[in-house]
Amino acid sequence: MLRKISFIILATISLIACNEKSTFDNQVDEIFAEFNNSTPGASVLILQNDSVLFQKGYGLGSLEKGITIEPKTNFRLASITKQFTAFSILLLENENKLSFDDKLVKYFPELPASARDITIRQILQHTSGLLAYEDYLNDTLTIQLKDKDVLDILVKQDSTYFPPGTKHRYSNSGYAILALLVEKLSTKTYAQFINDRIFNPLKMGNSVAFENGVSKIKNRAYGYAKVDSGFIFTDQSLTSAILGDGGIYSSTLDLVKWNNEIDIPTLLPQKKLKLAFEKLVLPSGEVVNYGFGWRLDPYKEYQRPYHTGGTSGFSNIYMKIPKLNLAIIVLIIIRECTAKAYAEKIADILISNQN
Repeated sequence: MLRKISFIILATISLIACNEKSTFDNQVDEIFAEFNNSTPGASVLILQNDSVLFQKGYGLGSLEKGITIEPKTNFRLASITKQFTAFSILLLENENKLSFDDKLVKYFPELPASARDITIRQILQHTSGLLAYEDYLNDTLTIQLKDKDVLDILVKQDSTYFPPGTKHRYSNSGYAILALLVEKLSTKTYAQFINDRIFNPLKMGNSVAFENGVSKIKNRAYGYAKVDSGFIFTDQSLTSAILGDGGIYSSTLDLVKWNNEIDIPTLLPQKKLKLAFEKLVLPSGEVVNYGFGWRLDPYKEYQRPYHTGGTSGFSNIYMKIPKLNLAIIVLIIIRECTAKAYAEKIADILISNQN
């Protein structure tokens, strides 16, 4: 009799859990209801308590080929790439190959006088004042720029937006320079370093810092823009080949492994990785919610390390809420669909369930 009662209790608990899971799955499906088999789509991953709570693809990764999106589908991460670039600098610092307070001209003496006091730390936290390379592109440009081209642009501009270290201004230029610094100090290309030192050890086998004609992207999703008539193909721009600020492709499957590394680092000492999550404090005393490749502004009452990534045809977010042991990844191939808004809707459901 006791055995029978125990069985009934366990079965009831299991049924309740299944119903709750089904309800949550339906709620997430509703959030992404606009993506279907006739539209470009999205890939969604939700991790909680070190387990996959939800993982699903919506819509198509290529309208022309009719390929559906799956968890293994690879998206251009855009500025989420900055986490990997910053992590690479942390790896080199841990090996005493650089100091965060090194002046940039130590490694790039060709930079103009205006850049002589810029440090690596300032670039990591976007206080360098470096000019935005995007504002100095030639109107006749037809070939994609690479990281080295960013340096060439900056060498010709003897000015900064402000004295280095005094203000915060997000800078793609700085992270392109960090990619070149990785190459100088490792004697490998940025793509090789990222592959050898991060992707291979973490078994992120389908992730790549993509170089056209050099590497290939398996299970690739392509970017689109929303227009009145539907969608147009907008997968690449003139700056899509710049790697350090946004050139990595990955999938939600591989990003689970990256999330595991962030939670329990194996490639860096924990105390070194913690530096990436320390907020910037300006000389004025102003606190800026940015670390090394991580945005740190809170969501509601919760701390929230995250980064978005938006570029031609893509909108992404990788967001963590440590107090809830929660990670949400949303990768979308429609630039106008803001991934951050979708992730926050998911977070709202899970936060509500805590109350």
